[in-house]
Amino acid sequence: MTQAPTQRPIIGIVGSAGAFGRWLKHFFTERMDLAVIGHDPNGDTALSPAELIARADVLIFSAPIRATTALIDEYVALAAGRERGKLWLDLTSIKAAPVAALLRSQAEVVGLHPMCAPPKTPTLRGRVLVVCAARVDAWRCWLDEFLLATQAQCVPAQPELHDRIMALVQGMTHATHMAQAATLRELAPTLGGLDAIHPFRSVGYELDGMVTRRMLASNPSIYQDIQFENPHIGTMLERLAAHIDFLRDRVREGSDAARTVMRERLLDGPRNDCDPVSLAAGSYGFERLGYLLADLASPAHISVFLPLDAPGSLRALLQVFEEYAINLDSIHSSRTPEGELHFRIGYDSVSDAAKVQAAITAIGERGIGRVLAGT
Repeated sequence: MTQAPTQRPIIGIVGSAGAFGRWLKHFFTERMDLAVIGHDPNGDTALSPAELIARADVLIFSAPIRATTALIDEYVALAAGRERGKLWLDLTSIKAAPVAALLRSQAEVVGLHPMCAPPKTPTLRGRVLVVCAARVDAWRCWLDEFLLATQAQCVPAQPELHDRIMALVQGMTHATHMAQAATLRELAPTLGGLDAIHPFRSVGYELDGMVTRRMLASNPSIYQDIQFENPHIGTMLERLAAHIDFLRDRVREGSDAARTVMRERLLDGPRNDCDPVSLAAGSYGFERLGYLLADLASPAHISVFLPLDAPGSLRALLQVFEEYAINLDSIHSSRTPEGELHFRIGYDSVSDAAKVQAAITAIGERGIGRVLAGT
């Protein structure tokens, strides 16, 4: 019979020096008040793998994609059955191979894939977390509690299906943006560089540029492994390249017939396969992102951190703007990694500068919030 898990399990993280490992450590200690121990194969060796296996009730593998499966196999061999009654998880962008390795253990097994980089917030609220619950019995209630605490949008999946979908969701998206980055590197200098192109931006170009720069600013090994470690990427790249080649050849041909066949294959066909409601929702979502970009581009704004996250805090802040007759254009909120509430208040650009400065002073003097310098 499966051993019932402890009420307050000790969490072990293998590869805890990784970015998501560090986020998880903070999450378990601060949000769930659990003890976290770890072992980084490339760094911290204060706790040996054998000690980690013995002490951790929940063991999470958070290592580079290419290393995860072999690392799990090492721990399975080392554990030699001592993991029975415990919960083992992995946190990897592919699922079939790591989950198969986990299933070679005698632990209960769940594969996880957060569809985001480690956020600068205390939870995964608004983010997707794919959950492959491969073998869960006694740990089911604790797993549900953990997933609920993350506040993520949890999506159940089978490992093989996950990997096939990720070839499109991650592999195709990353491939197109890497190709865009390489193309811009070659062609942008002849036009004065990226800074010279930026004033001519469309919403689509700006959004693509943000995604591309986000990738370039991140760990390149992650994007490299996503392309090379998922066995379904090759088929996707072949189809993507075929469609790009088809477009290039039709443009070279340049005839009316070429225009017609390009439109039928790359525009009309995909559009006809989409549900009209989905098309309308996507178009509206794109417009909303355009509005957001316009708000964030406006220099007429004030950034305020509120010391109190309580009912009435925002009302007190807004009353200051009403008192000084400042018309507002937008309000956006977010949280810091420490959970501090931040508001970005956009105001009418023709507002009286003296009144805006008086409002900023009043916000600070009345203890309503802390206004960031330069806003």
